[in-house]
Amino acid sequence: MKKIVLVDDMEIFTFIMKKLITNVNPLHEVHDFTDGNQALNQIEELNPDIIFLDLNMPLINGWEFLNKMKERQLSNKVYILTSSTSATDLQRSADYENVIHFLIKPLNKNQIAEILTFI
Repeated sequence: MKKIVLVDDMEIFTFIMKKLITNVNPLHEVHDFTDGNQALNQIEELNPDIIFLDLNMPLINGWEFLNKMKERQLSNKVYILTSSTSATDLQRSADYENVIHFLIKPLNKNQIAEILTFI
């Protein structure tokens, strides 16, 4: 069983992701947050195997989230999931050691199964 955190301000996205993850393996423990600050406050306690992180969110965006993880020396694996196709965002993601991959939304069941196999 893997512990997974979803951080995205769009509830429909976290709902769909939870369904897809559960379809891949119903034993995975999934925690979802629409507020990046709340997620940050729970990361150390949850210690997830993987974090799926949106970049464009109110209050705290994905880059600020990653910076705060770095400040707190949190090294949890992060997959950026975004609707941004910006080459700049892709290049910027390489500045973070814990970012494993930069993916464009939406993901499908096969992509999620592949990701969860390698963590």
